[in-house]
Amino acid sequence: MKIKNVMIFFLVLAGLFSLMWWGKPTQTSAPQSEAIGKSILTTTEKIYDFGTISMTKGQVNKTFRVVNPTNKDLELESIVTSCMCTTAYLESVNGEKGPFGMPGHGGPVAKVNEVIRAGESRDIKVVYDPNAHGPAGIGSVDRFVYLTEASGGTLELEIKAVVTP
Repeated sequence: MKIKNVMIFFLVLAGLFSLMWWGKPTQTSAPQSEAIGKSILTTTEKIYDFGTISMTKGQVNKTFRVVNPTNKDLELESIVTSCMCTTAYLESVNGEKGPFGMPGHGGPVAKVNEVIRAGESRDIKVVYDPNAHGPAGIGSVDRFVYLTEASGGTLELEIKAVVTP
């Protein structure tokens, strides 16, 4: 009987370790802050704080202007967000492109493939939905939008808010 209890104990322990290993976070395909290469694009505003927003008021948005300050054209390859509650749109010379969202939700990352000529700018509209996480989404939020150039440089834009019911 004692050997049976010891075996059960080790099986339970092995099961717990397996669950912990299986549940550990993995790296997402969105760039992490420390892995971001220097972007050619510039902006006067990288962070925007919505302040306190109510879930009952619905979506909020902010438009960021990005500029290619160089004398060379650059290709904006992709736009991704850090969470499914956030989407981004590119105001292209040919009209709006998007929505662009979090990788892994709804298929592969859609390519932007937008050429931004030397000295030109583009607007990036970031839309945040405070209802996306339901009641668990109340409190402080910090979301990111990553604009990645074909050369590998990435510009990080950030939105913040305090969500109330």
